[in-house]
Amino acid sequence: MSFKDDAEEGRDLRKPFLHTGSWYRMGSRQSSLMGSSQVIRESSISVLACVLIVALGPIQFGFTAGYSSPTQDAITKDLGLSVSEFSLFASLSNVGAMFGAIASGQIAEYIGRKGSLMIAAIPNVIGWLAISFAKDTSFLYLGRLLEGFGVGIISYTVPVYIAEISPQNLRGSLGSVNQLSVTIGIMLAYLLGIFAQWRILAVIGILPCTILIPGLFFIPESPRWLAKMGMTEDFEASLQVLRGFDTDISFEVNEIKRSVASTSRRTTIRFAELKQRRYWFPLMVGIGLLLLQQLSGINGVLFYSTTIFESAGVESSSVATFGLGAVQVAATAVATWLMDKAGRRLLLIISSSGMTVSLLIVAAAFFWKESISSDSSLYGILGILSVVGVVGMVVAFSLGMGPIPWIIMSEILPINIKGLAGSVATLGNWLVSWIITMTANYLLDWSDGGTFTIYMLVSAFTVAFVTLWVPETKGRTLEEIQFSFR
Repeated sequence: MSFKDDAEEGRDLRKPFLHTGSWYRMGSRQSSLMGSSQVIRESSISVLACVLIVALGPIQFGFTAGYSSPTQDAITKDLGLSVSEFSLFASLSNVGAMFGAIASGQIAEYIGRKGSLMIAAIPNVIGWLAISFAKDTSFLYLGRLLEGFGVGIISYTVPVYIAEISPQNLRGSLGSVNQLSVTIGIMLAYLLGIFAQWRILAVIGILPCTILIPGLFFIPESPRWLAKMGMTEDFEASLQVLRGFDTDISFEVNEIKRSVASTSRRTTIRFAELKQRRYWFPLMVGIGLLLLQQLSGINGVLFYSTTIFESAGVESSSVATFGLGAVQVAATAVATWLMDKAGRRLLLIISSSGMTVSLLIVAAAFFWKESISSDSSLYGILGILSVVGVVGMVVAFSLGMGPIPWIIMSEILPINIKGLAGSVATLGNWLVSWIITMTANYLLDWSDGGTFTIYMLVSAFTVAFVTLWVPETKGRTLEEIQFSFR
């Protein structure tokens, strides 16, 4: 019997759950749910618990991104690296993430969201061990590439999994936990890097994934992926566990079944069909937001924040960099609270507008500084103004452009092309991130004011892009969002 037939006949899809106290009646129906990896528990597993477990992946993501900043001097001294060799080491995580992004969609489609995260965790652990035991650049480079590969898979899979398990009224806030966890990982790397030797810090980097691996055995698979794969009983059981045993899930079950039935009649999409609005519009919005997120220059600002603060005349630049990480965490936490109240679209407009104004302030301050003497009292004031602008840019980014593009991508991509389209979107994000990271230093050497002017123009374009094309997805089911594009 197909999903479509079940939905049309209006069958009571809750029959396997008309009991309390356990997933199946004790005795005759004690069996494993979701295969051998699913652990049967007496009480339901909340969505929040699932989100907190998979959030260990983005924490690993952030720790990888932040690791190179506090360890640069120690690694270059201990292993005798040149500046270019260390720069290559730092950038290889982006290269590895590109390869991970290419594979992420297909891996998540074939073996599921949980299996994909399991695969991502393994190269991360091996990568950190390689760095901690490195005697030369070969192990450093290998470890960084492996970390990046795992992070590339994590960056696609986690937001998709969270979107697919979350109730529609909490999907925005829970989805923002992904970016919040990334910022926490960055801040932890900055903080622990002050006290821990670089090899010890690499060992500490293993912890998120070593906790994530066993944690995945205690959470259900995405019900929408199970439905797409035709695992009817596991799909309904997973959804009931996520919503609670006292919750009537029949309506949501029928909605998901209808959506899957309508998209599974033909799994192959011809290139010509991408011209249809139901495909090109969500692809443009999802990929466009992820590209604009990085083109705003945020990674260049964060990666070289110490250099920027030094140029602005800040004496304790390393402390200022840690403070910037703490501000980013706080602002992202606020965005998590606002996501399902203010809505995605409004927060994106506010965020990109705030970034535009902040970057304009930084650019103007640096241009003005170039025209006056360093002995002038105004020179110090302009330095403070540029720091205020940088902090304002990071706060504005964290309120919208940081978390929301990943949420939007996971919400609007059609289910029958989500694997391929998600891989392309994630690859584009990492490719632009690598380009921005590699060029930021050269651009800052060319002109501080000119660099921030370029980033400001991109942010101004983002305001127009969001205003004209990005739809509001707050409070709508994934199936309703997909139907609106038809």
